[in-house]
Amino acid sequence: MDMQIDRVTATEAAEALAAALTAENGPILFHQSGGCCDGSSPMCYPRSDFMTGDSDVLLGEIAGAPFYISRSQFEYWKHTQIIIDVVPGKGGMFSLENGRGVRFLTRSRVYTDEEAGLLTPV
Repeated sequence: MDMQIDRVTATEAAEALAAALTAENGPILFHQSGGCCDGSSPMCYPRSDFMTGDSDVLLGEIAGAPFYISRSQFEYWKHTQIIIDVVPGKGGMFSLENGRGVRFLTRSRVYTDEEAGLLTPV
């Protein structure tokens, strides 16, 4: 049995907000860094405004938008599935959802031993 385990998923609310941001801004991407303040939240940018590099890992997609994490943060999070949600609040200063009264939020859960064995190496 082929079972795919996603490294990043999103709630319906997060997918809907990502779709709305894409409709308004064109192609978008997400980046989860490990910085302080806004940098510890998942940030959403127009794809043309954010350059990824060798220090970024592509984890998957949310509503067709690629989701990256810094390689150093991936080392901390590699045993967990990242779940992007939307909650009331103020978005990151440079994140596209800013000013909407909601923000993206990272939740996570630890993979089961069986799921961990099925993950595609990064």
